[in-house]
Amino acid sequence: MKNYVLVFVAILALSFNSCTSMKDTSKTADLYNTTWELEYITGPRIAFEGLFPDKKPFIKFDEATKQVSGNAGCNGYSAPFTLKGKSLTFGEQGPATLMYCEGGGEQVFTKTIKDIDSYSIDKEGKLNLIMKDIPMMRFKKVTK
Repeated sequence: MKNYVLVFVAILALSFNSCTSMKDTSKTADLYNTTWELEYITGPRIAFEGLFPDKKPFIKFDEATKQVSGNAGCNGYSAPFTLKGKSLTFGEQGPATLMYCEGGGEQVFTKTIKDIDSYSIDKEGKLNLIMKDIPMMRFKKVTK
């Protein structure tokens, strides 16, 4: 009888553990097939709307090519990324058309994203890009 109880407890523990790891996998999967629009960036003492007066930056993660692409607020943005668990880093930005951008937000965006070392998706479904445990950028899901 003891053996049956032990087997039952072991199966229950494995089931719980696999459900927990499935939650983490779905969070990582949430990163892809989504357009993420910037709604907060740390740093400058300029209002967010002042940094990005014409267009808010957005990014999309491509799981197959390991590239992130989008817009840095004015010009296009693309860069390779490396994802290992919750660790996330961005490589050097690829070539982009360089138009003059009002507000200076594009420079803040490209500088900040280079310093990112991890990410999280919070309970509201927002993507937080983090540097040394401090959220530096926050994105919301949008339909584009």
